[in-house]
Amino acid sequence: MDIRTARLELRRALTNLYGDREAAAIADMAMEHVTGFSRMDRLLHDRNELTEEQSQEYRRCLSELSAWRPVQYVLGEAWFDGLRFKVDERVLIPRPETNELVEWVAEAVGNSRKRILDIGTGSGCIAIALKKRCADCLVTAVDKSTDALALARENAAALETEVEFLAVDILDRSAWTDLPTFDVVVSNPPYVTMDESAAMRPNVVAYEPASAVFVEGTDPLLFYRVIVDFSGTHLPPGGLLFFETNASHGRAVSGLLDEAGFTDIRLRKDLQGLDRMVMGRMPDAH
Repeated sequence: MDIRTARLELRRALTNLYGDREAAAIADMAMEHVTGFSRMDRLLHDRNELTEEQSQEYRRCLSELSAWRPVQYVLGEAWFDGLRFKVDERVLIPRPETNELVEWVAEAVGNSRKRILDIGTGSGCIAIALKKRCADCLVTAVDKSTDALALARENAAALETEVEFLAVDILDRSAWTDLPTFDVVVSNPPYVTMDESAAMRPNVVAYEPASAVFVEGTDPLLFYRVIVDFSGTHLPPGGLLFFETNASHGRAVSGLLDEAGFTDIRLRKDLQGLDRMVMGRMPDAH
């Protein structure tokens, strides 16, 4: 089978799952992985026959992608903030809107030396990207999943980035005393209730870690409430709290910060025009 035929077959197989545009993008990612050729090189060599090794890898990709396994897990990697992260079913796949959150935090921190805490770090993408952008900052990242932390440490080592990773369940308030104060707290916590899972795609529900996607019970703002409380005791006056949130919860999360006494509260839209990011500042001491 030549490169052109393989891509067409893969795209056809995925169109029923994802629609034509997304299927084409996934097929291109998979074919670059299989052949090692960029898109331009594939066009120039589209009649090249796949080698036996490439054919075996192509068949694996076709089988797994056809079963809704996310392309990032199939390829074992995801790009985030220009960095290549290893990903698998232990961690949530980094999203573009989370990259926008990182940009906002880095913009606020500037060249200052701050202590930054990333809560629910998963692959480590937020913490590592912030350390890359803000080299003088001291970055700590916590997660309750030791499997996720193992992968995050792998990513930090591969990307030669110094981040402190700690096993902490932020919902366990007794664990808070083990953490120092921070100048900046950032989090993209779970906010989907199990009731909402029926409307979600199988590539998320069946493969991404439930603990990183779903909140137990019926309160989608559970983690936000707890992290706001945590920040009340672990942010100094002038300290900043950043959240990523579901677009439908942006105003509610802003309200939580307002009720807790935060000032300078901002709700920011992502590139799709959706309310996806919230920031608040701890009031200065009088």
